[in-house]
Amino acid sequence: MILLTTSRRPTKGIRTFCKDLSHTLPKILRINRGKLSLEGVAAKALELGAEKVVIVDRWKGGPGKIELYRVDGGLQSTPPLIYLRSVKLRREFQTMPKGRRIKSIAIASSPKQPQEVGRLEKALSEFFNIPIASNEDEYKDYNVIMQTSINPAGEITTTFRLLPENVEIGPRMRISHLIWDLAVNEG
Repeated sequence: MILLTTSRRPTKGIRTFCKDLSHTLPKILRINRGKLSLEGVAAKALELGAEKVVIVDRWKGGPGKIELYRVDGGLQSTPPLIYLRSVKLRREFQTMPKGRRIKSIAIASSPKQPQEVGRLEKALSEFFNIPIASNEDEYKDYNVIMQTSINPAGEITTTFRLLPENVEIGPRMRISHLIWDLAVNEG
């Protein structure tokens, strides 16, 4: 199980983004952080039996950073550190049928994507335990496909598409940059 929480002083947009992620990605438990320190978050994760933690931090009032951690006595940073340029929430799409639950998800892999996209897909697959599907025949076994691509502006964009309708349900994340070497940022 993966624990999803926010920074200490979340905005309404960050709470909604976390709710959207918890409804889109299976096996995620969302909690309100309140005044918990990082050690408190690690203790809560151990108490709930979570092996991993995702913290959504804010920047200029909205979701700005996604930090991935493994719970190993404390919180151990796991690459990449994801900086977000913008997000589009599920309510802005209005395409998700009411009452429909997402039970399975896969990452749609494209061999024509740049190396950075492939590296991100692999990291997300390993962290969230999501299989990578390389062709459309494999998609039929899943409710949702996560697609990561480069948009015309050269930014990495991650979207979620509901199957078999093949409509985007959100949230959509435009990533400004990724930091893979976390040893420089710790300390």
